[in-house]
Amino acid sequence: MIEIALEPFDSADAEQLLEELRQELNDRYGGDFEPGEKPYWADVTVFLVVRDHDGRPLGCGAVRSLGEPVVEIKRMYVRREARGRGVGVAILEALEREAVARGFKVIRLETGPLQPEAIGLYARAGYREIPCFGAYAAGQASRCFERRLA
Repeated sequence: MIEIALEPFDSADAEQLLEELRQELNDRYGGDFEPGEKPYWADVTVFLVVRDHDGRPLGCGAVRSLGEPVVEIKRMYVRREARGRGVGVAILEALEREAVARGFKVIRLETGPLQPEAIGLYARAGYREIPCFGAYAAGQASRCFERRLA
């Protein structure tokens, strides 16, 4: 049993989850190579935290507007001990619902080749690979995906 709720991007639990994500990406890629402007509290449209039945945070995800009607997934993360239990799918579906509720029609994202779990999750959820957009277009280690929302 999990609970997913809106939470401030700069809450204590959010900051802890985002730090764990930064560390994991640094471990995989040998540093922070994310192109473009990093998300911050003022430009994040939605930030969600998923918790277990005891209230312990298991993961998070955000979306930010790229201009109507497009939104981008940012900072999607699931703690290692919670992986393989559907938490990532639940976060992705919740982010999509929040985007639709706010009138967005298209959802995009960027990930990297050293994140095969993420690529698999997005492919299973109906995302299709697209040419990289914005700051990611110049990135050597970016893979971009898109899905039209109902």
